[in-house]
Amino acid sequence: MEFQIWGYLVFVLGLAALALAFRTMRRKRLVDDIPTSRTHGVFIGLVELKGTAESEKPFTGFLSAEQCVYYYYKVEERWSRMVTESFTDAKGHVQFRTRQESGWTQVASGKEMQPFYLKDETGIILIQPEGADIQPKNLFNRTCGQNDPLYYAKGPQASIPNSDHQRRFTEEAIPLHAGLYIMGQSRERQDIVAPEIAKDKSAPLYVISTRTEKQISRTYSGWFWFWVGLGLLLASGSGLLLSQESTSGFNPDFGVAVLWLGLYLICWLFGWLWAGYNSLVGLRNRVCQGYAQVDIQLKRRFDLIPNLAKSVEGFGKHERELQEMLAEVRTISKVNGQYPKDIQGASAILVFNMERYPELKADTLFLKIQEELAATESRIALARDYYNSIATFYNTRREVFPDRLLAGIFGFKERVLINASALERAVVKVKLAE
Repeated sequence: MEFQIWGYLVFVLGLAALALAFRTMRRKRLVDDIPTSRTHGVFIGLVELKGTAESEKPFTGFLSAEQCVYYYYKVEERWSRMVTESFTDAKGHVQFRTRQESGWTQVASGKEMQPFYLKDETGIILIQPEGADIQPKNLFNRTCGQNDPLYYAKGPQASIPNSDHQRRFTEEAIPLHAGLYIMGQSRERQDIVAPEIAKDKSAPLYVISTRTEKQISRTYSGWFWFWVGLGLLLASGSGLLLSQESTSGFNPDFGVAVLWLGLYLICWLFGWLWAGYNSLVGLRNRVCQGYAQVDIQLKRRFDLIPNLAKSVEGFGKHERELQEMLAEVRTISKVNGQYPKDIQGASAILVFNMERYPELKADTLFLKIQEELAATESRIALARDYYNSIATFYNTRREVFPDRLLAGIFGFKERVLINASALERAVVKVKLAE
């Protein structure tokens, strides 16, 4: 009975390792499947970004003295001691032996973090690092004794019991201008109309890493196979334990063990189907979201640009009328030597100001609409690129083995990419007043 209890317990642990394997695989697929967005084209939702860490007022690392937007340091002190133990030998005599124990004890630590900006070639976006899985760089690692000035300058003055008077100083940080990989949930900022990346309980992943996307993906892949291998070992061990019928000796029935290993493999197959199906569903939903963002930007262009054009045209017409009136007044004044009575007083002040500032005030509005046109087309291009990227990932996943089997069984259809001509249906023609 004892073997049976341990067998069930080990099998449950094997299933737990399998669950961790598929959880890791899900994160790997997110890293691999989500295309990189530009900061200027970030939309609300789960996004992947790459750029450099920037800040208006960066920190100074406690140990490294380098400028950074996040750092964590710790100080450890080494100790050792002699321990005497008693034991009974084969003849029943009590004996004593002495051994040495040693280790490191943390004696000081600290960290600082702040919201910072991620910068790429298109712009910047605010990053709220609180709650993220931060993967910083190792900036400082040094072990020294009491004779080193660092020993007391950055560490406590008192020593721990049994101290060897050796301290290890380490610091991890995100340096200023360091290259970053970020995956997290985008949301609207509360202070201005702009997106930011922040912790969201509904988001499956929030990572801020100084490593590359490939390095992160390989790490998840390594952990996936580790958990799968551990699960297989536990399942095999549980099968051997469950095949025991008595505690008189360990004589396992390998046929029964194979059956339990087969049960584990069935669980693995079911988990793979579940994870693969959910991954394809997630990709398909992100494709739909990307297409919706394209439509949103096209609708924005269709609604915004004509209204801006009408405003600029009306303002330009108004200034043109004022200029014509000013020209008429100047003509009359040259003939009579003074302004007519009907434009004296307040109107004369208006004419005086117009003569001092004859440039067209509508020029800035013309420039604004030009900038808005360029920004709108840029946002449409970014939305289209994002959709095409995620749709390409989705189509590729549909075609590669073994996901192709799932796509065929559950009817995941191919998505057509958007080309430039496909956006002509919503082109807005702007005719500005001369």
